[in-house]
Amino acid sequence: MASTEPWLMENGNLKGMSKETRHGRTAHNMSSSSLRKKSDMTLVSKVPCGIVRKVLANLQEVILGTKLSILFPAIPLAIVAQCYGFGKPWIFALSLLGLTPLAERVSFLTEQIAYYTGPTVGGLLNATCGNATELIIAILALMQHKVDVVKYSLLGSILSNLLLVLGTSLFCGGIANLNSEQKFDRKQADVNSLLLLMGLLCHMLPLMFGYVGKFDAAVIEKSTLELSRVCSFVMLVAYVAYLVFQLWTHRQFFEAQEEEGDDVTTEEAPVIGFCSGFSWLVLMTAVIALLSEYVVGTIEEASESWGISVSFISIILLPIVGNAAEHAGAIIFAFKNKIYTLGVALGSATQIAVFVVPLSVITAWIIGINMDINFNLLETGSLALSILVTAFTLQDGTSHYMKGFVLLLCYIIIGACFFVSQAPLKANGVNMRVESSTGAIFRA
Repeated sequence: MASTEPWLMENGNLKGMSKETRHGRTAHNMSSSSLRKKSDMTLVSKVPCGIVRKVLANLQEVILGTKLSILFPAIPLAIVAQCYGFGKPWIFALSLLGLTPLAERVSFLTEQIAYYTGPTVGGLLNATCGNATELIIAILALMQHKVDVVKYSLLGSILSNLLLVLGTSLFCGGIANLNSEQKFDRKQADVNSLLLLMGLLCHMLPLMFGYVGKFDAAVIEKSTLELSRVCSFVMLVAYVAYLVFQLWTHRQFFEAQEEEGDDVTTEEAPVIGFCSGFSWLVLMTAVIALLSEYVVGTIEEASESWGISVSFISIILLPIVGNAAEHAGAIIFAFKNKIYTLGVALGSATQIAVFVVPLSVITAWIIGINMDINFNLLETGSLALSILVTAFTLQDGTSHYMKGFVLLLCYIIIGACFFVSQAPLKANGVNMRVESSTGAIFRA
Protein backbone atom coordinates (compact mmCIF):
# COMPACT_ATOMS: atom_id res chain seq x y z
CA MET A 1 0.00 0.00 0.00
CA ALA A 2 1.14 3.52 -0.74
CA SER A 3 0.43 4.55 2.82
CA THR A 4 3.37 2.50 4.11
CA GLU A 5 5.97 4.05 1.84
CA PRO A 6 8.65 6.13 3.59
CA TRP A 7 8.15 9.29 1.52
CA LEU A 8 4.63 9.62 2.88
CA MET A 9 5.96 10.03 6.41
CA GLU A 10 6.52 13.34 8.12
CA ASN A 11 8.19 13.82 11.49
CA GLY A 12 9.15 10.15 11.46
CA ASN A 13 5.68 8.65 11.64
CA LEU A 14 2.47 8.19 9.76
CA LYS A 15 -0.84 8.62 11.49
CA GLY A 16 -3.57 6.32 10.31
CA MET A 17 -7.24 7.00 10.05
CA SER A 18 -8.95 6.24 13.34
CA LYS A 19 -12.34 4.62 13.53
CA GLU A 20 -13.82 7.82 14.91
CA THR A 21 -12.40 9.84 12.03
CA ARG A 22 -13.40 7.25 9.43
CA HIS A 23 -17.00 7.11 10.55
CA GLY A 24 -17.11 10.86 11.00
CA ARG A 25 -16.66 11.59 7.33
CA THR A 26 -19.25 13.97 5.98
CA ALA A 27 -21.36 13.38 2.90
CA HIS A 28 -19.37 16.11 1.14
CA ASN A 29 -16.14 14.14 1.69
CA MET A 30 -17.75 10.90 0.55
CA SER A 31 -19.19 12.44 -2.61
CA SER A 32 -15.99 14.25 -3.59
CA SER A 33 -13.92 11.09 -3.04
CA SER A 34 -15.75 9.43 -5.94
CA LEU A 35 -13.69 11.57 -8.32
CA ARG A 36 -10.36 10.52 -6.83
CA LYS A 37 -8.10 7.84 -8.21
CA LYS A 38 -5.29 5.91 -6.59
CA SER A 39 -1.81 6.88 -7.66
CA ASP A 40 0.71 4.35 -8.91
CA MET A 41 3.92 5.06 -7.00
CA THR A 42 6.04 2.45 -8.82
CA LEU A 43 8.13 4.97 -10.74
CA VAL A 44 8.30 7.47 -7.89
CA SER A 45 9.60 4.83 -5.49
CA LYS A 46 12.64 4.31 -7.74
CA VAL A 47 13.85 7.89 -7.39
CA PRO A 48 17.02 7.72 -5.25
CA CYS A 49 16.87 11.20 -3.69
CA GLY A 50 14.48 11.25 -0.72
CA ILE A 51 13.49 14.92 -1.03
CA VAL A 52 12.83 14.66 -4.77
CA ARG A 53 10.92 11.43 -4.23
CA LYS A 54 8.72 13.08 -1.60
CA VAL A 55 8.02 16.11 -3.81
CA LEU A 56 7.12 13.91 -6.78
CA ALA A 57 4.87 11.76 -4.58
CA ASN A 58 3.02 14.86 -3.37
CA LEU A 59 2.65 16.18 -6.91
CA GLN A 60 1.27 12.86 -8.09
CA GLU A 61 -1.21 12.60 -5.22
CA VAL A 62 -2.42 16.22 -5.36
CA ILE A 63 -2.30 17.03 -9.08
CA LEU A 64 -2.86 13.62 -10.70
CA GLY A 65 -4.94 12.06 -7.92
CA THR A 66 -8.24 13.26 -9.36
CA LYS A 67 -10.25 12.36 -12.43
CA LEU A 68 -10.51 16.10 -13.11
CA SER A 69 -6.74 16.49 -13.54
CA ILE A 70 -7.28 16.94 -17.28
CA LEU A 71 -8.59 20.44 -16.49
CA PHE A 72 -5.45 21.61 -14.64
CA PRO A 73 -3.79 22.92 -17.86
CA ALA A 74 -6.55 25.55 -18.01
CA ILE A 75 -4.91 27.28 -15.01
CA PRO A 76 -1.61 28.24 -16.68
CA LEU A 77 -3.48 28.96 -19.92
CA ALA A 78 -5.70 31.45 -18.10
CA ILE A 79 -2.64 33.12 -16.53
CA VAL A 80 -0.89 33.32 -19.91
CA ALA A 81 -4.04 34.70 -21.54
CA GLN A 82 -4.24 37.38 -18.86
CA CYS A 83 -0.56 38.32 -19.06
CA TYR A 84 -0.49 38.55 -22.86
CA GLY A 85 -3.79 40.40 -23.24
CA PHE A 86 -5.89 37.71 -24.89
CA GLY A 87 -9.62 38.23 -25.31
CA LYS A 88 -11.35 38.58 -21.95
CA PRO A 89 -14.05 36.02 -22.83
CA TRP A 90 -11.22 33.48 -23.25
CA ILE A 91 -9.75 34.45 -19.89
CA PHE A 92 -13.18 34.07 -18.30
CA ALA A 93 -13.79 30.62 -19.83
CA LEU A 94 -10.32 29.29 -18.98
CA SER A 95 -10.56 30.58 -15.42
CA LEU A 96 -13.89 28.84 -14.94
CA LEU A 97 -12.46 25.55 -16.19
CA GLY A 98 -9.43 25.96 -13.94
CA LEU A 99 -11.61 26.48 -10.86
CA THR A 100 -13.36 23.12 -11.37
CA PRO A 101 -10.57 20.75 -10.21
CA LEU A 102 -9.37 23.20 -7.56
CA ALA A 103 -12.66 22.99 -5.65
CA GLU A 104 -12.39 19.17 -5.52
CA ARG A 105 -8.74 19.31 -4.47
CA VAL A 106 -9.55 21.65 -1.57
CA SER A 107 -12.02 19.03 -0.31
CA PHE A 108 -9.33 16.36 -0.65
CA LEU A 109 -6.75 18.41 1.23
CA THR A 110 -9.10 19.28 4.10
CA GLU A 111 -9.86 15.58 4.50
CA GLN A 112 -6.13 14.78 4.54
CA ILE A 113 -5.53 17.39 7.24
CA ALA A 114 -8.49 16.01 9.22
CA TYR A 115 -6.64 12.69 9.59
CA TYR A 116 -4.12 14.49 11.78
CA THR A 117 -6.33 17.03 13.56
CA GLY A 118 -9.28 14.77 14.35
CA PRO A 119 -12.89 14.83 13.17
CA THR A 120 -13.97 17.98 15.03
CA VAL A 121 -11.21 20.29 13.79
CA GLY A 122 -11.40 18.60 10.40
CA GLY A 123 -15.12 19.22 10.30
CA LEU A 124 -14.62 22.89 11.11
CA LEU A 125 -11.97 23.15 8.40
CA ASN A 126 -14.22 21.44 5.89
CA ALA A 127 -17.13 23.72 6.85
CA THR A 128 -14.91 26.75 6.32
CA CYS A 129 -13.36 25.64 3.04
CA GLY A 130 -16.38 23.77 1.67
CA ASN A 131 -17.52 26.79 -0.35
CA ALA A 132 -14.18 28.56 -0.59
CA THR A 133 -14.65 29.34 -4.29
CA GLU A 134 -17.99 31.09 -3.77
CA LEU A 135 -16.68 33.02 -0.77
CA ILE A 136 -13.53 34.20 -2.57
CA ILE A 137 -15.49 35.26 -5.66
CA ALA A 138 -17.92 37.17 -3.44
CA ILE A 139 -15.15 39.04 -1.60
CA LEU A 140 -13.27 39.92 -4.80
CA ALA A 141 -16.49 41.11 -6.45
CA LEU A 142 -17.24 43.27 -3.42
CA MET A 143 -13.79 44.84 -3.62
CA GLN A 144 -14.67 45.85 -7.20
CA HIS A 145 -18.09 47.15 -6.06
CA LYS A 146 -19.93 44.52 -8.09
CA VAL A 147 -22.67 43.85 -5.56
CA ASP A 148 -25.05 42.37 -8.12
CA VAL A 149 -22.46 39.78 -9.17
CA VAL A 150 -22.13 38.74 -5.51
CA LYS A 151 -25.89 38.38 -5.10
CA TYR A 152 -26.36 36.54 -8.37
CA SER A 153 -23.50 34.09 -7.82
CA LEU A 154 -24.57 33.20 -4.26
CA LEU A 155 -28.21 32.82 -5.30
CA GLY A 156 -27.11 30.63 -8.19
CA SER A 157 -25.08 28.39 -5.88
CA ILE A 158 -28.10 27.81 -3.63
CA LEU A 159 -30.41 27.09 -6.57
CA SER A 160 -27.82 24.82 -8.19
CA ASN A 161 -27.43 22.70 -5.06
CA LEU A 162 -31.14 22.46 -4.28
CA LEU A 163 -32.44 21.79 -7.79
CA LEU A 164 -29.60 20.69 -10.09
CA VAL A 165 -27.33 18.62 -7.82
CA LEU A 166 -30.13 17.09 -5.76
CA GLY A 167 -32.45 16.71 -8.76
CA THR A 168 -29.82 15.01 -10.92
CA SER A 169 -28.89 12.64 -8.12
CA LEU A 170 -32.47 11.65 -7.31
CA PHE A 171 -33.29 11.23 -10.99
CA CYS A 172 -30.22 9.11 -11.81
CA GLY A 173 -30.60 7.10 -8.61
CA GLY A 174 -34.26 6.44 -9.38
CA ILE A 175 -33.53 5.35 -12.95
CA ALA A 176 -30.72 3.04 -11.82
CA ASN A 177 -32.87 1.51 -9.07
CA LEU A 178 -36.32 1.24 -10.61
CA ASN A 179 -37.16 -1.92 -8.70
CA SER A 180 -36.21 -0.56 -5.29
CA GLU A 181 -37.10 2.49 -3.25
CA GLN A 182 -34.34 4.80 -2.12
CA LYS A 183 -34.65 5.85 1.50
CA PHE A 184 -32.78 8.40 3.58
CA ASP A 185 -32.80 9.78 7.10
CA ARG A 186 -35.05 12.81 7.31
CA LYS A 187 -33.34 14.26 10.38
CA GLN A 188 -30.58 16.01 8.47
CA ALA A 189 -33.00 17.22 5.78
CA ASP A 190 -35.31 18.69 8.44
CA VAL A 191 -32.50 20.65 10.07
CA ASN A 192 -31.25 22.06 6.78
CA SER A 193 -34.75 22.89 5.62
CA LEU A 194 -35.42 24.86 8.79
CA LEU A 195 -32.24 26.88 8.36
CA LEU A 196 -33.01 27.53 4.70
CA LEU A 197 -36.50 28.75 5.58
CA MET A 198 -35.06 31.04 8.26
CA GLY A 199 -32.62 32.41 5.69
CA LEU A 200 -35.50 32.92 3.28
CA LEU A 201 -37.33 34.96 5.92
CA CYS A 202 -34.26 37.18 6.26
CA HIS A 203 -34.30 37.74 2.49
CA MET A 204 -38.02 38.45 2.23
CA LEU A 205 -38.34 41.05 4.98
CA PRO A 206 -35.94 43.59 3.39
CA LEU A 207 -37.70 43.02 0.07
CA MET A 208 -41.08 43.80 1.62
CA PHE A 209 -39.92 47.23 2.81
CA GLY A 210 -40.49 48.55 -0.70
CA TYR A 211 -44.12 47.41 -0.72
CA VAL A 212 -45.47 48.07 2.78
CA GLY A 213 -46.14 51.75 2.29
CA LYS A 214 -45.20 55.01 0.64
CA PHE A 215 -41.84 55.95 2.02
CA ASP A 216 -39.05 58.08 0.71
CA ALA A 217 -36.53 56.07 -1.32
CA ALA A 218 -33.69 57.12 0.96
CA VAL A 219 -35.62 55.94 4.04
CA ILE A 220 -36.38 52.58 2.42
CA GLU A 221 -32.77 52.17 1.39
CA LYS A 222 -31.47 52.94 4.87
CA SER A 223 -34.02 50.69 6.59
CA THR A 224 -33.33 47.84 4.19
CA LEU A 225 -29.61 48.12 4.76
CA GLU A 226 -29.93 48.22 8.56
CA LEU A 227 -32.33 45.27 8.66
CA SER A 228 -30.04 43.31 6.32
CA ARG A 229 -27.11 43.77 8.67
CA VAL A 230 -29.16 42.73 11.70
CA CYS A 231 -30.41 39.65 9.85
CA SER A 232 -26.86 38.84 8.80
CA PHE A 233 -25.70 38.73 12.41
CA VAL A 234 -28.67 36.53 13.28
CA MET A 235 -27.87 34.13 10.45
CA LEU A 236 -24.24 33.92 11.53
CA VAL A 237 -25.36 33.05 15.06
CA ALA A 238 -27.62 30.37 13.57
CA TYR A 239 -24.70 29.00 11.56
CA VAL A 240 -22.49 28.76 14.65
CA ALA A 241 -25.29 26.88 16.41
CA TYR A 242 -25.58 24.65 13.34
CA LEU A 243 -21.87 23.81 13.53
CA VAL A 244 -22.19 22.91 17.22
CA PHE A 245 -25.21 20.76 16.38
CA GLN A 246 -23.43 19.10 13.45
CA LEU A 247 -19.98 18.56 14.92
CA TRP A 248 -20.66 17.97 18.62
CA THR A 249 -24.16 17.36 19.95
CA HIS A 250 -25.78 15.51 17.02
CA ARG A 251 -22.89 14.44 14.85
CA GLN A 252 -24.59 11.14 14.01
CA PHE A 253 -27.22 12.97 11.94
CA PHE A 254 -24.61 14.19 9.47
CA GLU A 255 -22.19 11.29 9.21
CA ALA A 256 -22.15 9.52 5.88
CA GLN A 257 -23.33 5.97 6.35
CA GLU A 258 -20.49 3.88 4.98
CA GLU A 259 -21.12 0.32 3.90
CA GLU A 260 -18.84 -2.67 3.44
CA GLY A 261 -17.43 -2.75 -0.03
CA ASP A 262 -17.44 1.01 -0.51
CA ASP A 263 -14.39 1.85 -2.57
CA VAL A 264 -14.02 5.16 -0.77
CA THR A 265 -13.32 3.59 2.60
CA THR A 266 -10.57 1.15 1.74
CA GLU A 267 -7.80 3.65 2.39
CA GLU A 268 -7.42 4.20 6.10
CA ALA A 269 -4.31 6.37 6.22
CA PRO A 270 -3.46 9.79 4.78
CA VAL A 271 -1.52 9.82 1.53
CA ILE A 272 0.32 13.08 2.29
CA GLY A 273 1.66 14.56 5.50
CA PHE A 274 0.13 17.34 7.57
CA CYS A 275 2.68 20.01 6.60
CA SER A 276 2.41 19.08 2.94
CA GLY A 277 -1.38 19.11 3.08
CA PHE A 278 -1.49 22.50 4.74
CA SER A 279 1.01 23.98 2.27
CA TRP A 280 -0.96 22.63 -0.68
CA LEU A 281 -4.18 24.00 0.81
CA VAL A 282 -2.68 27.49 1.07
CA LEU A 283 -1.36 27.25 -2.50
CA MET A 284 -4.69 26.02 -3.88
CA THR A 285 -6.54 28.81 -2.10
CA ALA A 286 -4.16 31.38 -3.59
CA VAL A 287 -4.72 30.00 -7.09
CA ILE A 288 -8.49 30.02 -6.54
CA ALA A 289 -8.23 33.68 -5.51
CA LEU A 290 -6.22 34.49 -8.65
CA LEU A 291 -8.64 32.75 -11.02
CA SER A 292 -11.62 34.21 -9.17
CA GLU A 293 -10.18 37.67 -9.73
CA TYR A 294 -9.96 36.90 -13.44
CA VAL A 295 -13.57 35.70 -13.45
CA VAL A 296 -14.88 38.79 -11.67
CA GLY A 297 -12.84 41.15 -13.84
CA THR A 298 -13.93 39.66 -17.18
CA ILE A 299 -17.56 38.68 -16.56
CA GLU A 300 -19.04 41.80 -18.19
CA GLU A 301 -16.90 41.43 -21.33
CA ALA A 302 -17.82 37.74 -21.57
CA SER A 303 -21.48 38.70 -21.19
CA GLU A 304 -21.30 41.22 -24.02
CA SER A 305 -19.29 38.92 -26.28
CA TRP A 306 -21.59 35.93 -25.80
CA GLY A 307 -24.82 37.94 -25.78
CA ILE A 308 -25.82 36.51 -22.39
CA SER A 309 -26.75 38.60 -19.37
CA VAL A 310 -24.51 38.76 -16.31
CA SER A 311 -27.42 37.47 -14.23
CA PHE A 312 -27.64 34.26 -16.30
CA ILE A 313 -23.87 33.72 -16.25
CA SER A 314 -23.69 34.30 -12.48
CA ILE A 315 -26.82 32.36 -11.50
CA ILE A 316 -26.54 29.44 -13.94
CA LEU A 317 -23.09 29.04 -15.53
CA LEU A 318 -20.85 29.90 -12.56
CA PRO A 319 -22.48 27.40 -10.15
CA ILE A 320 -22.61 24.61 -12.75
CA VAL A 321 -18.88 24.87 -13.43
CA GLY A 322 -17.92 25.66 -9.84
CA ASN A 323 -19.85 22.70 -8.44
CA ALA A 324 -18.96 20.25 -11.21
CA ALA A 325 -17.11 17.98 -8.79
CA GLU A 326 -20.12 17.72 -6.48
CA HIS A 327 -22.41 17.14 -9.48
CA ALA A 328 -20.30 14.29 -10.81
CA GLY A 329 -19.82 12.72 -7.38
CA ALA A 330 -23.53 12.90 -6.65
CA ILE A 331 -24.40 11.13 -9.90
CA ILE A 332 -21.79 8.40 -9.38
CA PHE A 333 -23.07 7.58 -5.89
CA ALA A 334 -26.70 7.82 -7.02
CA PHE A 335 -26.13 4.99 -9.49
CA LYS A 336 -24.78 2.96 -6.55
CA ASN A 337 -28.02 3.56 -4.61
CA LYS A 338 -26.25 5.81 -2.10
CA ILE A 339 -27.83 9.23 -1.57
CA TYR A 340 -24.77 10.96 -0.11
CA THR A 341 -25.74 13.92 -2.28
CA LEU A 342 -28.54 14.75 0.16
CA GLY A 343 -25.94 15.93 2.64
CA VAL A 344 -23.82 17.53 -0.10
CA ALA A 345 -26.61 19.57 -1.69
CA LEU A 346 -28.50 20.58 1.44
CA GLY A 347 -25.34 21.19 3.46
CA SER A 348 -23.76 23.35 0.78
CA ALA A 349 -26.96 25.32 0.17
CA THR A 350 -27.37 25.88 3.91
CA GLN A 351 -23.78 27.02 4.30
CA ILE A 352 -24.12 29.57 1.51
CA ALA A 353 -27.51 30.82 2.71
CA VAL A 354 -26.70 31.31 6.41
CA PHE A 355 -22.91 31.77 6.31
CA VAL A 356 -21.52 33.05 3.00
CA VAL A 357 -24.36 35.49 2.29
CA PRO A 358 -24.37 37.18 5.74
CA LEU A 359 -20.56 37.13 5.84
CA SER A 360 -20.53 38.95 2.50
CA VAL A 361 -22.89 41.59 3.91
CA ILE A 362 -20.69 42.10 6.98
CA THR A 363 -17.53 42.17 4.85
CA ALA A 364 -19.09 44.79 2.56
CA TRP A 365 -20.01 46.85 5.62
CA ILE A 366 -16.42 46.68 6.89
CA ILE A 367 -14.93 47.86 3.58
CA GLY A 368 -17.51 50.63 3.20
CA ILE A 369 -19.86 49.13 0.63
CA ASN A 370 -23.62 49.10 1.10
CA MET A 371 -24.80 45.56 0.42
CA ASP A 372 -28.20 44.37 1.59
CA ILE A 373 -29.88 40.99 1.32
CA ASN A 374 -32.72 42.24 -0.83
CA PHE A 375 -32.23 40.00 -3.85
CA ASN A 376 -35.18 41.64 -5.68
CA LEU A 377 -38.59 40.14 -6.38
CA LEU A 378 -37.71 37.74 -9.20
CA GLU A 379 -34.63 36.35 -7.48
CA THR A 380 -36.23 36.04 -4.04
CA GLY A 381 -39.33 34.41 -5.53
CA SER A 382 -37.16 31.83 -7.32
CA LEU A 383 -35.32 31.12 -4.08
CA ALA A 384 -38.52 30.78 -2.05
CA LEU A 385 -40.19 28.37 -4.46
CA SER A 386 -36.99 26.32 -4.81
CA ILE A 387 -36.71 25.87 -1.04
CA LEU A 388 -40.39 24.94 -0.74
CA VAL A 389 -40.25 22.45 -3.63
CA THR A 390 -37.13 20.84 -2.15
CA ALA A 391 -38.69 20.64 1.32
CA PHE A 392 -41.82 18.95 -0.06
CA THR A 393 -39.65 16.57 -2.09
CA LEU A 394 -37.80 15.35 1.00
CA GLN A 395 -40.66 15.31 3.50
CA ASP A 396 -41.40 11.56 3.41
CA GLY A 397 -37.82 10.24 3.54
CA THR A 398 -38.08 8.37 0.24
CA SER A 399 -36.92 9.09 -3.28
CA HIS A 400 -37.73 8.06 -6.86
CA TYR A 401 -36.85 9.38 -10.30
CA MET A 402 -39.99 11.52 -10.65
CA LYS A 403 -38.96 13.72 -7.72
CA GLY A 404 -35.57 14.33 -9.28
CA PHE A 405 -37.14 14.97 -12.67
CA VAL A 406 -39.42 17.67 -11.24
CA LEU A 407 -36.49 19.37 -9.49
CA LEU A 408 -34.55 19.41 -12.76
CA LEU A 409 -37.53 20.88 -14.61
CA CYS A 410 -37.78 23.62 -11.98
CA TYR A 411 -34.11 24.45 -12.53
CA ILE A 412 -34.62 24.61 -16.30
CA ILE A 413 -37.59 26.95 -15.86
CA ILE A 414 -35.61 29.28 -13.59
CA GLY A 415 -32.66 29.18 -16.00
CA ALA A 416 -34.92 30.11 -18.92
CA CYS A 417 -36.35 32.95 -16.86
CA PHE A 418 -32.96 34.53 -16.24
CA PHE A 419 -31.86 33.84 -19.81
CA VAL A 420 -34.65 35.98 -21.31
CA SER A 421 -34.57 38.56 -18.50
CA GLN A 422 -31.56 40.82 -18.95
CA ALA A 423 -30.97 43.16 -16.03
CA PRO A 424 -28.49 46.07 -16.02
CA LEU A 425 -25.54 45.49 -13.72
CA LYS A 426 -24.96 48.17 -11.10
CA ALA A 427 -21.54 48.85 -9.65
CA ASN A 428 -22.27 51.56 -7.10
CA GLY A 429 -22.84 49.20 -4.17
CA VAL A 430 -26.58 50.00 -3.94
CA ASN A 431 -29.21 47.83 -5.57
CA MET A 432 -32.77 48.58 -4.56
CA ARG A 433 -34.64 47.17 -7.53
CA VAL A 434 -33.48 45.76 -10.84
CA GLU A 435 -35.82 46.42 -13.74
CA SER A 436 -35.94 43.44 -16.03
CA SER A 437 -37.39 43.40 -19.52
CA THR A 438 -37.35 40.70 -22.16
CA GLY A 439 -35.13 41.56 -25.08
CA ALA A 440 -33.43 44.50 -23.37
CA ILE A 441 -29.86 45.21 -24.33
CA PHE A 442 -27.43 44.49 -21.50
CA ARG A 443 -25.16 47.31 -20.45
CA ALA A 444 -22.58 46.91 -17.72
